[in-house]
Amino acid sequence: MIKRNLYLIQVFATCISLLLSVHLWAETHDIVISNGRVIDPESGLDAIRYVGITGNRITSISKRKLRGRQEIDATGLVVAPGFIDAHVHGQTQFGSKLMLRDGVTTTLDMEVGGLNTNAWYAQRRGQWQTNYGITVSHELVRMSILDGLELAGPIDAQHIGPTRLAAEKRDGTPHYALSIPTNDQLNAIAQRVDEELRQGALGLGSTIGYMIKGVTTEEMWELQSAAARYGRGSYSHVRLLGSSKPPTEGTLGLAEGLANALALNAPFMAMHDNNHGWWENEAKLAAARNQGFNVWSEYYPYISGSGPIGSEFLRPATLIEDWGLSYEDAMMDPATGEFYSQASYQQKRAADPGYMVVLFFRQREAWLPQWLTRQHAAVGSDAMPTTDKEGKDLVWDSPYEDFVGHPRTAGSHAKVLRLGREHGVPLMQTLKQLSYWSALHLGDAGIKAMRERGRLQKGMIADITVFNPQTVTDQAVHKLGAQGKPSTGIPYVLVSGQLVVKASRVLAVFSGQPVRYDELTTGRHQPIAIH
Repeated sequence: MIKRNLYLIQVFATCISLLLSVHLWAETHDIVISNGRVIDPESGLDAIRYVGITGNRITSISKRKLRGRQEIDATGLVVAPGFIDAHVHGQTQFGSKLMLRDGVTTTLDMEVGGLNTNAWYAQRRGQWQTNYGITVSHELVRMSILDGLELAGPIDAQHIGPTRLAAEKRDGTPHYALSIPTNDQLNAIAQRVDEELRQGALGLGSTIGYMIKGVTTEEMWELQSAAARYGRGSYSHVRLLGSSKPPTEGTLGLAEGLANALALNAPFMAMHDNNHGWWENEAKLAAARNQGFNVWSEYYPYISGSGPIGSEFLRPATLIEDWGLSYEDAMMDPATGEFYSQASYQQKRAADPGYMVVLFFRQREAWLPQWLTRQHAAVGSDAMPTTDKEGKDLVWDSPYEDFVGHPRTAGSHAKVLRLGREHGVPLMQTLKQLSYWSALHLGDAGIKAMRERGRLQKGMIADITVFNPQTVTDQAVHKLGAQGKPSTGIPYVLVSGQLVVKASRVLAVFSGQPVRYDELTTGRHQPIAIH
């Protein structure tokens, strides 16, 4: 009798399995990704699976073959959550196209940010290939209040160079960088920040490292407080970023922003934590996370950086005396490949302070492999404005070789995959840096769109990157014509369930979605008392 019952149970189980198989096969998905190595950084799944996508969602992850109207054969390939980059200054169609070739499905500018939030999002609706979003720009708000610039309509970092030039040329002084506001001006700055937050901006984006003489600690406290009143974070190019000498050590910059965030119990991310003292910064962030605070960092995988030549911290007093660099070895013109002398630097700075240059920090060579294993450190490319050698905006169908700027714009994510392969870093760790940790922390900051991205699970948004783990690599280098050379080994990318990259070619599919907070009816500005 026992044997007979066991036999009946086995028969019943087999029938159920067959019925499930028939059901799965009978269901027709829009797209099926077949036989790929599916990796989900949140659950730890790492196995050969079939992924079914219907509409904009993942509707099945199965060990068994699925039926789809369109099939992608992912044999030998990794199927991963689409990469999330929270530090993209080239907010253009060309920039998104270049990012897609690097596996990125979400491009946010959390550092420089932008202004006129509603207009900025409206401009991109139905016109964008990657998901998109911005913070409110501390720097641009200061330009509007302190330099009197009329910054109407959607504006972001794509034109930050000309905007900085306009600010400096008005009366010869970049007040946004150098001037300490009066109480009335500080109230005006805080009120404008509040208005952008009311419209749904992702938080406070601050380039305080470019404004170290003008922004007081009180101003940072007030603006981080403004964001915290909405439950939103601050995302900062911290003060004193590169110095290794007291009393201006770069680690003090992180300490300032982090202390404010902890006091406010608000989210905080240190942008490009690539410089001297990063190990101390990471220890502080980890200690805060262990106490339940939502704080984290990011890095880009290059020993070189980039920024406008007019930046205050590139003057000799900082670059030579504090950082111990020389212009002849450190500062390069990306349009020519030539290095500046101190005299040619001064000449170019006077003529065009917004001009983007490349800076080499040779000491990063030893640090870079260590960054690959950092915990809760996202990869943020710090992708630069997408222009040609004459400073003109590139458009969607511009040739890749026309891009002039830092190669991190084109290759950061594939480079991290390549370096991880070369240094034996587990792929699960690399994918956490490329997608999951950004989604986790931004989702915990209340951004709904991030709670259903960065994971490869049933029910999540189908933002998916498919790559060859053995061959994926960056191709962009510091050479004119190759600074925007697309990454290779990433043949398929989906955004919101739509195939946007097919056989390593970007299709004219514009399925990117806004990443923002809901607009509110009333603001939450609190006037700052006179001291």
